Amino acid sequence: MYPLVRELAADGVPVAVTCRVLKIARQPFYRWLAEPVTQAEWDQAHLVNAIIDAHADDPEFGHQLIGDEVRDAGFTVSDRTVWKRCSEHEVWSVFGKKRRGKACKPGPPVFDDHVQRDFTADAANELWLTDITEHRTSEGKLYLCAIKDVCSGRIVGYSISDRMRASLAVQALEHAVVRRGDVAGCVVHSNRGSQFRSRRFARSLRRHDLIGSMGRVGAAGDNAAMQSFFSLLQNNVLNRRSWATRHDLRIAIITWIERTYHRRRRQDRLGRLTPIEFETIMTNTLALAA
Repeated sequence: MYPLVRELAADGVPVAVTCRVLKIARQPFYRWLAEPVTQAEWDQAHLVNAIIDAHADDPEFGHQLIGDEVRDAGFTVSDRTVWKRCSEHEVWSVFGKKRRGKACKPGPPVFDDHVQRDFTADAANELWLTDITEHRTSEGKLYLCAIKDVCSGRIVGYSISDRMRASLAVQALEHAVVRRGDVAGCVVHSNRGSQFRSRRFARSLRRHDLIGSMGRVGAAGDNAAMQSFFSLLQNNVLNRRSWATRHDLRIAIITWIERTYHRRRRQDRLGRLTPIEFETIMTNTLALAA
């Protein structure tokens, strides 16, 4: 009502009269007039912006995970307060509260499909595939995001965490870039998971001059070559035994990728060579040609 009092005062209606009619005190109005937006309201606005940004990066997050994100950003706030702000602004997890009205359809892809199921590449760092898999341990789930170079089949980057956040995909991408060096122009193909649709992942692609690509909703074949790697991992590591701790499973995954898959597992499409052997021969051939 304070803006109304101010407008009437500008038209010549005394503040005392308006406050008496509206049954409000004058002193709070004058305090508001001196500082229309209080520091508490300003702080709440910044908190809401941080909550909306965290939800945009990971639409699957509920209020507790969003609370972790905003606290990481420097806010001191309880989960209860985060829940209130999420409720006020209808910030719901995509797996949480149902919206009223028409059924939600999958959002449009952030990137076009530049692969069209053609999983071939003539040289390294032309086409990378990425996806996320999960497996249970007695401590809870463990998530792996891996990036595969189509040319050699090598896993050029990966990230392992107990939480499936946008940072999981970003860390895997940054790991791949550090390993491979000059990767400008490489196509990075994924499904439409929220981690790959996040602004963090898109910013990381732009920062390294990479080209994003996405398959269709529910079309597993659009990333079949990556799924074949996860199938090998499932059969050779994840399903071989029950895992008591995330640490044990993490070590088993890294060991299998670096020791077995890269250096011991020969592939027919590579001429019965391992990914490391194939890349070594290809690098030496290019050096000689130069």
